[in-house]
Amino acid sequence: MKWYHNVASFFAGFFLANVVPHYIHGVSGDYFPTPFANPPGKGLSSPLVNVLWALLNLLIGYFLFKAGKILSNNKLSILIFFLGIAASSILLSIAFVDKMHQ
Repeated sequence: MKWYHNVASFFAGFFLANVVPHYIHGVSGDYFPTPFANPPGKGLSSPLVNVLWALLNLLIGYFLFKAGKILSNNKLSILIFFLGIAASSILLSIAFVDKMHQ
């Protein structure tokens, strides 16, 4: 595998983890922060914006997953993919900690 496959694997996990909160809040009809809110990432966006943001993240994550050549028999690519999921999850938990106080 080339080095850029590892980068794609990491960011595939990063983008795919970001799908979950936005999609769930969006389809539940809840307002939730997105980069399009005012202020970006802190204000609340509509459920429709959240669903669209989730779908864009899903699309990007899918193409990065394919570009990363993540295979079940390649333990390193799976580990790097998981590290991307972990990094995104941790950063999202920190970024959204104040969401309920708005």
